[in-house]
Amino acid sequence: MALEILHRGVRAADQPGPARLAVFPGAFNPPTIAHLEIARAAAEWADEVLWVIPRAFPHKVFDGAPFGPRCSMLAALAQSQPGFSAATSEGGLYGEIAEEARCHFGEATQIALVCGRDAAERLVEWDYGDPHYVDRMLERCRILVATRRGEYQPPERHSSRITTLSLAASHDFVSSSEVRRRIEKGRDWRELVPAAIHEQIRAVYGAPRFDE
Repeated sequence: MALEILHRGVRAADQPGPARLAVFPGAFNPPTIAHLEIARAAAEWADEVLWVIPRAFPHKVFDGAPFGPRCSMLAALAQSQPGFSAATSEGGLYGEIAEEARCHFGEATQIALVCGRDAAERLVEWDYGDPHYVDRMLERCRILVATRRGEYQPPERHSSRITTLSLAASHDFVSSSEVRRRIEKGRDWRELVPAAIHEQIRAVYGAPRFDE
């Protein structure tokens, strides 16, 4: 399995691998201002933030916007943020994505996975068919967990490998599904989406145009 880079951040363009890499997987259907704020919080820990969209998901079907347009939106968003990058992965599990990133950037790069509280709970509680899967994954990387509708409380044995990212409560109810719901109902959706991808949102989702 191999990571495919869609865009590499300007700040890290001349480096073979950052010292610290924050890997932020997601469906990004579409990317929102909450995704952007989580990535900015992760940048406080990392030298580079890498948004990753898997080609397949272990817990959901690939519906909504097609894979290609999602990649284009993610690359455009990364291009608008110095030091941010975007990529696709073959694997869909967090551990698989982390290992693809490690193979691409090298063993010298410290890797942290970025997610929200709900995704962290799913990551730890998922049935991998191996009771030690999460323990081994956390030996290889950290997890940076954004406070979304509450702070994540990790199991004691994992607490030293999990870092909390504080996020403004105003982002608690910002979601890709809310963007899509507003578009479907013809309501103004722009405040939930980074300005850098407004035009792509209109094209991909048939979003109504409002006066900018």
